[in-house]
Amino acid sequence: MKRKGFKIAGIVLLVIAAGTGFSFAVMLLWNALMPSIFGLGIISFWQALGLLVLSRLLFGGHGHHGGSRFKGMRHKNAIREKWMKMTPEERKEFVNKRKEHMWGGRFGRRHFFGDKDFDFDCTDFDKKDNE
Repeated sequence: MKRKGFKIAGIVLLVIAAGTGFSFAVMLLWNALMPSIFGLGIISFWQALGLLVLSRLLFGGHGHHGGSRFKGMRHKNAIREKWMKMTPEERKEFVNKRKEHMWGGRFGRRHFFGDKDFDFDCTDFDKKDNE
């Protein structure tokens, strides 16, 4: 039970030390830059702490919100990997569907690129895989 109390006390002290350090850094930076750049007055330590709390309330940040930001991103480039697994016929069908969806439409954009299909040379992809 004593260890848990020490652990909590250590975390509280660490949070206080971090808050003090950030507030002191904000105060020093503000007092070094803002009066000379914008003609604003200097601030005290407590005003710097208030600015940090206000910025936390307004903008969030400084916290972890339920894990990694890139939780769903398991592969470096998932779309490229899917593309590489497609056969040339599947690639052509995919491109035609995207072309129809993106450039076909109500306002006659269907023939913007002409009636020719896109031909892909996969040698560029293979070169990148071998590097």
